Amino acid sequence: MSCPAIHVGAPQAMSLLHEPFDAAVFDMDGTLLDTESVFRAIVFEVVGELGFEMTDHVHGRMVGSSHEATEKLLIEAYGVSFPYADFDRHCRDRMVNHTRDSAIPVKHGARELLGALKANHIPIAVATSSRGPHARSHLGAAGLLDLFDVVVTRDDVVRPKPHPEPYLLAADRLGADPTRCLAFEDSHAGVRAAHAAGMRTIMVPDLVAPTDEVARLCIAVLESLAHAHEGLPESFAVANASDNHLHLKTTG
Repeated sequence: MSCPAIHVGAPQAMSLLHEPFDAAVFDMDGTLLDTESVFRAIVFEVVGELGFEMTDHVHGRMVGSSHEATEKLLIEAYGVSFPYADFDRHCRDRMVNHTRDSAIPVKHGARELLGALKANHIPIAVATSSRGPHARSHLGAAGLLDLFDVVVTRDDVVRPKPHPEPYLLAADRLGADPTRCLAFEDSHAGVRAAHAAGMRTIMVPDLVAPTDEVARLCIAVLESLAHAHEGLPESFAVANASDNHLHLKTTG
């Protein structure tokens, strides 16, 4: 069942959960890594070079989508003459070049939140629509890969987001009940996937704000992962004193 989203910005306004959770699953691009803004610039550039005009509306629908969904979207937007294979190749090449020359930026609060979860023996996973080599390369370059117990990529599933399969597979590989997992997402497709998997979903918007419909699928909408991390210390103490399940509680 959906519950009203809590839109919070300041830590003192945060009251996320009143029930324990056993594991956490994170989207990658836009949630853990600040790569969506870089990719946005590349997409606009490549589409223009191919003789088409990218718009904020079309790009917004691409965020969080699988390669298959993106191809369908772009052909619907620009017609069957749109050279998706060329678009995909150019975007991949430029993203590789960018990340080779620049450090992979990590989203605010991500390292601290992941570190706190690991320190308290909470299993964590990534569920991403990116391909395996891309995902592991970026997580490794950012120094995050070794923190994760499980990494689920597009190569691991038949049905990508917004289907729940990536999140269900992540929970299965963690040995966790999906209904006792937290999911952190930045995109509409990702929120729908995590919610459909039965996870308690927290949206941390990056380039795309939640619609009312998407917000209703979340237990909270946060400005950054730092706000989730700031709610953890007291909760860990309570959890460790009881049954090793983690609660997120208000800190102020």
